[in-house]
Amino acid sequence: MTSLIDNQRPGRAGAIDDRPVDPMVPRPYRISRTRQDTRDTFTLELEPIDGPLLRYRAGQFTMLDAFGVGEVPISISGDPTRPGPLEHTIRDVGVVTHALIAAPTGAVLGVRGPFGTSWDVAAGEGKDVVFVAGGIGLAPLRPALMELLAHRDRYNRVVLLYGARTPEDILFGDELRTWAKDHGVIVEVTVDNGQHAWRGRVGLVTQLVPRAGFDPRNTLALVCGPETMMRYVAAALTDRGVPEHRVRLSMERNMKCGVGLCGHCQLRELFVCVDGPVLPYSRLAPLLSTREL
Repeated sequence: MTSLIDNQRPGRAGAIDDRPVDPMVPRPYRISRTRQDTRDTFTLELEPIDGPLLRYRAGQFTMLDAFGVGEVPISISGDPTRPGPLEHTIRDVGVVTHALIAAPTGAVLGVRGPFGTSWDVAAGEGKDVVFVAGGIGLAPLRPALMELLAHRDRYNRVVLLYGARTPEDILFGDELRTWAKDHGVIVEVTVDNGQHAWRGRVGLVTQLVPRAGFDPRNTLALVCGPETMMRYVAAALTDRGVPEHRVRLSMERNMKCGVGLCGHCQLRELFVCVDGPVLPYSRLAPLLSTREL
């Protein structure tokens, strides 16, 4: 079960209330800004109405509640190393996500969490670190990359392989350029469908893995995207020699309760909301190879 999070809350006369915060209890957050990233993807910046900002680890998610509409699990996409608004990058794909991204500045949402396991970026210290993202899968990886860049000198080569549907669907374009220019991240981007003005790569992100510049024997790989894409990427990484236990995938199954009670996200013996969402490929490989599991 997810443990209580020891956030500190300001008490009376500036005192600190250090009682633990129950992640199951929704807290009211106000939308301070909504940024449109692509034609159907938006980032919400949320500020707590009372108490401190939520503390979280890269890779964790919250349950966001659009009051009167519903609640959905969304990975946190902000920087876990710096204080600031709680960020969630959301694709407009359903009734609840549409209500979230359409809510006006100042609207109040409910936030439960944080829930789930983290990327544990520090396990890559002294190693090459490879990020592989498909589509909006870059959003859950963004906190891990920002955590790494805050301690860039502790890591060797950093590689980001990113696949999007079209050039217009590329997330965080300005940041991709900044990460490459200012932090020495090797950024490779490919799209499924390139138009006439596109001069970059066209093809699947899996095609970038065999020729990417990293030492597979000394690499931590973090992967997030559609489940089929992750299965093929993980196979490509292990084929290159990355050990299965150092390939980590973020599973995005249909989570509901966040604490392993409802069974919506069950993957045979695993409950993604509790055992995941980030799991080693060594544990997932036999499950991902089973059809309709």
